[in-house]
Amino acid sequence: MKPRPTNHPHRPTNPSETLPAQILEHLAALKVSFSREQLDHVLHQAEQNSWSYLELLEAFLSPPAQSRRERSVEHRIRTARFPGTHTLEQFDWAFNAAAIDRLQIEELATGDFIRRKDNLLMVGNSGVGKTHLMEGIGRRACVLGYRVRYSLSEEMLAELGASLADGTTLQCVRDYLRPELLIIDGFGFDRIEREQSPQALNLLYKVIDRRNTKYSTALITNVEFDEWNQYLSDGPMVMALLDRLFDRAIILRIDGKSYRAHRARRLPPPGPKTPRSSSSAAKAKR
Repeated sequence: MKPRPTNHPHRPTNPSETLPAQILEHLAALKVSFSREQLDHVLHQAEQNSWSYLELLEAFLSPPAQSRRERSVEHRIRTARFPGTHTLEQFDWAFNAAAIDRLQIEELATGDFIRRKDNLLMVGNSGVGKTHLMEGIGRRACVLGYRVRYSLSEEMLAELGASLADGTTLQCVRDYLRPELLIIDGFGFDRIEREQSPQALNLLYKVIDRRNTKYSTALITNVEFDEWNQYLSDGPMVMALLDRLFDRAIILRIDGKSYRAHRARRLPPPGPKTPRSSSSAAKAKR
C-alpha cells in the first residue's frame, strides 16, 4: 500500500493564490504601494506577451518607482518655497527675444552649472522676467533631483538678523548651506535695510563664502556690479563679496522691456455723464 502523499510544509498548495498575496505582503513591508489589481494586470500582460524575466521585473517595478520619483519632485518643489508657479514653458520668449537668449536659458535649465557648482548672477532692470526665468530654472533643477531654495534678499537678511538676537545664527547659516542651488532674489540693500540690520552684509558674506565652490548660488539684482561699492557703502566687504560671487560665475545681463509696463492697463478717459430720466430722478428723491 502506497503511503498517502503529504503537502510540503514550505510549498503552497495553490501558488496562483498564495504567491501573489505573499508578494503584496513583502511590498507592504518594504512600504511599496502596489495593489492586487496592479499585480494581476502585470502578470496578465507578461503571459499575453511572453515577457522575459527582466521585462516582467521592469514592468513590476516601474509604477511604484515612478510614483516615488513624482512625490520626491513635489516635495523638493514644495520645500524650495518658490514665489509662484512659473515655468519656462509659460515664459513669453517673443516679447524680449532680442534681450533673452532662449538657448542659454535652456542650457542653464539642464542643471549642468549646478553640477559644476558654478554661481549664476542675473542682472537687469525690474520687470524683464528675471524672477520668472530663475523660478523656471529652479523648478527644472528640482525635477533633476537637486535641492533648491528660493528666498527674497530682504526675507533672508531679516531671518539672519533675527538669529543674532536668539543666538541661532550658526544654525540659520547652516540652513542656507543645505540646498545645492540657493536663489537670492531682489538683491538690493537700501538704507532702511542697513539701518535695521547693520550686520546684514556680513551675514550675507558668511553664507556666500561658505557656499563658494561647494554649491551654486544664484543672485538676481537690478544693481550693476560697478555700483555696489557706492550702493553698499563698504568697499572692502563689497570686494570680498564680489570675489566670492564672481568665482566660477555665469553672468547673465537682461536689458529688455518691462513686462509689467506692457501689461499695465490704462483707465479709459472719463466721459460725459448720462443724464438720468425724470422718473429715475423722482425715484431717487423718495
